Amino acid sequence: MSVTRFAPSPTGFLHLGHAYAARVARDMASDGGYLLRFEDIDHTRVRSEYYDAARRDLEWLGLQPDRETDAQLGRSDRHGAVLEQLRALEAVYPCYCTRKEVEAEIASMTAAPHGPEGPLYPGTCRRLDPGQLTEFEEMGRQPAWRLDAERVARLTGPLTIHDRRHGEVEVDPGLLGDLVLARKDIGTSYHLAVVVDDADDGITLVTRGEDLLPATHVHRMLQKLLGLPEPEYFHHPLITDETGRRLAKRDDARSIRHYRDQGLRPDEVLTMLPPD
Repeated sequence: MSVTRFAPSPTGFLHLGHAYAARVARDMASDGGYLLRFEDIDHTRVRSEYYDAARRDLEWLGLQPDRETDAQLGRSDRHGAVLEQLRALEAVYPCYCTRKEVEAEIASMTAAPHGPEGPLYPGTCRRLDPGQLTEFEEMGRQPAWRLDAERVARLTGPLTIHDRRHGEVEVDPGLLGDLVLARKDIGTSYHLAVVVDDADDGITLVTRGEDLLPATHVHRMLQKLLGLPEPEYFHHPLITDETGRRLAKRDDARSIRHYRDQGLRPDEVLTMLPPD
């Protein structure tokens, strides 16, 4: 049985890209296995009206889920407990760098490490000694927690991702470097929360945009490290505008609400999407 989920962030109205992602998730699920989960961990950007707006859009399109699971904000205790597991494994380390400090260090490097999403964190705080850590704590500075990608790779060993579109993909442990797994302002990050939530919800097939394929390298490492089930993946193409730029919530002219207000029927909107 394939259990999938459509997992929008309630930070704006759904657009054509969301409709395509929801349709893919529904069509690839077994009967009763298509779930809705709101990924609202970034509470600084969430707005209450977007939850119901998303539910209305899905119902209008005929893409309503078989059931809705708990949103991320209701799972913070669970996420925090998993973060403690990672600390105990020494798989994460505290990072006191500000964004400006990271940018300045990268700019000063003659050969800064890069990944598919740009410059990688240079590992500044991984080299802090106990005295420096104590100094930061006494100053009252709150750390973010970063993945120690090198250590995790040693703990997990070689891994692969099974993707129904891309085939078997070898995990590159350093692809995204030592990314943040828990932020100072919003607690655990997307990367940790989504791995835990998918396991807890019994998701067996993760369907999402191909822009998230690099992140899946980290997600597989976390699954192995935490002893969580390994799902299959399907990273589908993205919906783009005329210039090739992927759609975002700022593209209100392509929002489902806009098309509905213009008098279009659901089937007319669905015909704008590419075939699965």
